[in-house]
Amino acid sequence: MVLTEWRYTFPLLEEAGMETWAVDILGWGFSDLERLPSCDVASKRDHLYQWDGHGVKFWRSHIRRPIILVGPSLGAAVAIDFAANHPEAVEKLVLIDASVYAEGTGDLAKLPRALAYAGVYLLKSVPLRLYVNLLAFNEISLSTSIDWMNVGRLHCLYPWWEDATVNFMVSGGYNVNAQIDKVKKRTLIIWGEDDQIISNKLAVRLHSELPNAIIRQIPECGHIPHVEKPNSVAKLIVEFAREACYEDAQTIPL
Repeated sequence: MVLTEWRYTFPLLEEAGMETWAVDILGWGFSDLERLPSCDVASKRDHLYQWDGHGVKFWRSHIRRPIILVGPSLGAAVAIDFAANHPEAVEKLVLIDASVYAEGTGDLAKLPRALAYAGVYLLKSVPLRLYVNLLAFNEISLSTSIDWMNVGRLHCLYPWWEDATVNFMVSGGYNVNAQIDKVKKRTLIIWGEDDQIISNKLAVRLHSELPNAIIRQIPECGHIPHVEKPNSVAKLIVEFAREACYEDAQTIPL
């Protein structure tokens, strides 16, 4: 899922000389989950910290130095949770149109399992995905919308996806409100000026609550700037990575 979503921006970061890793979050990508583990927040965090798909510790074995962790939308909550729990692993954060103020999955966690599965089935439906594209992009042609609908649904077609998503839903999901002001890492907040999914007011709120953050807005851009404006996002990330001269930091988009 990560490589498909970052297919425009990822090469630009590498071309700029940055060592860049794209990591699927447990249950949200193409990792093999034939033997389904728990997909709650703690499991997702542990997966990012120490799993590489072959039973080898990921961050602890492959990187072993602080990283620049990039999280778009709900990935921003993943990044904040990870930085709060493993500060030794994070040098900086980049949060893109961050979805960090929802109180987990809320009442969805209390749904009977049959209703939970029905709701999850709806999440991968073609009409809903096309509608979400209309909200997520500032301007989008029908052909592009269909392309991104197909890309966005790919991981939903895995046989374990519904089970993993219901597992995450009933676990309560991400609630990082109490962790935000505890994250002291230097943070870049990127926001699409025309985001119709998450209000720009929340970008200002996040900027005020993070102790060491800067904010940059991208004009004529919706909820997923790394898809819609890859050159702008890559430029901002590269400049941010180089500002404090931490030459060994790596970029990890979620």
